[in-house]
Amino acid sequence: PIPSQVVNAKTISNEKRVMSVVQKIILQVNCKLGGELWGSNIPIPQLMCVGVDVYHDKNQKKESVVAMVASMNSTMSAYASACGFQRPGQEIIDVMKVLLGKLVAKYKEANGVAPTKILLYRDGVGDGDIGSNVLHEVDCIESLLEQTNVQAKFSFIVVQKRINMRFFNLVGNRYTNPDPGSLLDHTIMKKGFLDFILVSQFASETVVCPTHYIIVKDNTGLSLDHIQRISYKLTHQYFNWSGTVKIPAPVQYAHKLAYQVGENTNTIPDPQLMNKLFFL
Repeated sequence: PIPSQVVNAKTISNEKRVMSVVQKIILQVNCKLGGELWGSNIPIPQLMCVGVDVYHDKNQKKESVVAMVASMNSTMSAYASACGFQRPGQEIIDVMKVLLGKLVAKYKEANGVAPTKILLYRDGVGDGDIGSNVLHEVDCIESLLEQTNVQAKFSFIVVQKRINMRFFNLVGNRYTNPDPGSLLDHTIMKKGFLDFILVSQFASETVVCPTHYIIVKDNTGLSLDHIQRISYKLTHQYFNWSGTVKIPAPVQYAHKLAYQVGENTNTIPDPQLMNKLFFL
C-alpha cells in the first residue's frame, strides 16, 4: 500500500478556513501513518479494549462486513484492526474467533505479552438480540481464549446509542443537561443485567442523549466504577474529533472501518495496514 491523502478542492476553497482545515488534514495523515495524537491514563496493565460493529448493505445484496478495532497500548492511543465478511443481513458474528484471535496476536506482538483483561464493546445489538445471539458471541470468545491458551479475563459490553432514556440536572427550579461524564446505574435500569447510561458529550441547545452500556458477561474482576471510568475515557480517544464522542473510540473506529469496506472498497484491507488507522 502507498500512503495517500485525497483532498476535495471544495474543502480548501474557503481562504478564511483553509488553515484550520489543513491542520486537521495533517493530523489525519499523521494518524494514518501510525502516529498518536493524544492518550488517556488508564493504570490497568495488559488491558485491551475492543470495538466491534457490523455493516449491512441496504439492499442486502452484498455481504455484511464485520470490523474490529483494538487498543494496543496502555494509553489507548495505538490501535490495530481486522475485518471479515459474512452472509448479507446477518448481525450475529460468525467470524468472532478469527478476528479477535488476530488482534490478540497483534497485541502480543506489540507488547511482548498477551492481554490479561479484554473489554469488548459490541455495537449494533438491540434489546431483542441480547440473548442467544449475544451469548453465541460470548461462547466464541471463551472458546478462543481456551484454544489459544491466553490467560485473559474479558467483559462483553453491548453499546446502544438510540435509546429513549434521559436524565437531567435540577438547578433551582430548572432542568438542565447533565455534565459530560454523568451517569446513572440504578432505579430505572435493567433487572437481568448490570448496566448504566452515560453522557459523554456536551449539548447546549438540545436535550443530550446518553449511551446505554449493558454488561452481558464479566469475569475481569474490575468494579463497575472501573468499567464506567474506562468507558468514559475511551470517548476522548477518537482522533477525528478533538472533543468527546458518543461511544468509546474503538467502537467508533470499528463503525468507520466497517462502513468504508462495505460501502466503498468491498475487499479485506491489506494486512500491512492492520496496525494503522488508515480508514480515518
